[in-house]
Amino acid sequence: MFEKILIANRGEIAVRVIRACKEMGVQTVVVYSTADAGSYHVQIADEAWCIGGPRPADSYLNMDAIVTVAVESGATAVHPGYGFLSESSEFARKCRECGLVFIGPSPEVIDRMGDKDEARRTAKAAGVPIVEGTGLLGDADEAEREAKRIGFPLLIKARAGGGGRGIRKVEARDKVRGAFQEASSEAASAFGDGGCYMERFISPAHHVEVQVLGDAHGNVVSLGERECSVQRRNQKLLEESPSPSITPAVRDHMAKAARDLARSVGYVGLGTIEYLYSDANETFAFMEMNTRLQVEHPITEYVTGVDLVKWQMRVAAGNELAFAQDDIHVQGHAIECRLNAETPDFLPSCGTVETLHIPGGPWVRFDTALYQGVTIPPYYDSMLGKLIVYAPTREECVRKARSALGEFVVEGVSDNSELQLDILSNDEFVSGMYHTNLMEHLYE
Repeated sequence: MFEKILIANRGEIAVRVIRACKEMGVQTVVVYSTADAGSYHVQIADEAWCIGGPRPADSYLNMDAIVTVAVESGATAVHPGYGFLSESSEFARKCRECGLVFIGPSPEVIDRMGDKDEARRTAKAAGVPIVEGTGLLGDADEAEREAKRIGFPLLIKARAGGGGRGIRKVEARDKVRGAFQEASSEAASAFGDGGCYMERFISPAHHVEVQVLGDAHGNVVSLGERECSVQRRNQKLLEESPSPSITPAVRDHMAKAARDLARSVGYVGLGTIEYLYSDANETFAFMEMNTRLQVEHPITEYVTGVDLVKWQMRVAAGNELAFAQDDIHVQGHAIECRLNAETPDFLPSCGTVETLHIPGGPWVRFDTALYQGVTIPPYYDSMLGKLIVYAPTREECVRKARSALGEFVVEGVSDNSELQLDILSNDEFVSGMYHTNLMEHLYE
């Protein structure tokens, strides 16, 4: 196992990785921006190095600065967390060139699966069903021709990045050109890559993802699935595991397809295969693969009993998985609510946390970097923390989530806990048969 790991991230995920390292006897080094000098991850790490100003480009996206700190501090591996550089093949290569282990898949696999157009072709070759669509679009003229072939509605999607950026839904032919240019421009600005492709829009549908974990010895396991259909503007708000919408037969098929795809590219590390699922005809299709740790990983940890972060580090160190597929058993139910610093109008909220009360009780977990007196800066993701609850049944789990949310108190910034309570009390959500359009129904 590694003796010292640099964590190239901030906030709650940096805290999560630090805790896992401490439990494994691994020393930790963190980097931080001037805006994060008082952050919790800086306080609890063994070493903390300031690498630049508050803008991400000057700090958390500064590859050379991060690698330099890793080498000078004596770290032998880099954990990228999620977001920022976690899916950057360039960063993974820089780590390798400097003798550092990037805790994630190889840069070649990141290139192959991070490029959503290439990932679609790879999935199809592995026998995984894909959504009808196109390859990489050359220009707006080609987009218009392909749109006519596919039919409406459809989605224009960036081949790079994520988080809902670079995606446009198109309802009619006369909107294609403008939507393509908008998606391409947004993707180029956000990810440095304006490449886009097109997919048929499936609705109503479920967004279901399967967690996979592979080692360097050829072993790949799947660790259940997560229902991620509660979304606003293509960004997830609440996730649960297992999915209440799929049948056992579909669950097995999804899991096998995910393992087959991971094996086909020699996947090492944690990854997530994302599907669109139609319960009308019990079919699913591959959307993309996330080649990193997911925000919603704690609910999988609850229902499987597997510490994903620790195993992510172990396989990166060359360890073989200590369990096989038959050893993975999903038990009970878990829900995660993402608590964001935002106003009722969904605008980011910044300020100093004056009062904080974090929910507690059996099987209640709150992953966060918050503490009373910390300042929430305007430069980064608005997530304050993640409330994760577990119970033997889904019904009990929903009640536990509502109860825990009722205990959450933060003053000094606005938060979306009331919205999360609205979701958990919504009849459509409670039934378990909701789709990706749930938030539209909730607003209605």
